[in-house]
Amino acid sequence: MSTEHTGGGTDVLDRELEKLLNQEQLEDGDHERFSHYVPKDKIVESAITGKPVRALCGKKWTPGRDPEKFPICPSCKEIYEELRG
Repeated sequence: MSTEHTGGGTDVLDRELEKLLNQEQLEDGDHERFSHYVPKDKIVESAITGKPVRALCGKKWTPGRDPEKFPICPSCKEIYEELRG
């Protein structure tokens, strides 16, 4: 799943990401079980260039599967909701 970044800058995102990652560590492979929030322009860029993207939760990968088939990453969702707040 993707969404546009609505502001706050990377400093805010970096602090929120660090805070959330320190609260709860996901087990190896957990990121593979979810759809992740990524800015739409980065998804388009990745589709054109093959360049990996980085989700709000920190996962870095090259998208290639249907995000509708997986639940939303709880870390991405929490970060996104805090940024929108």
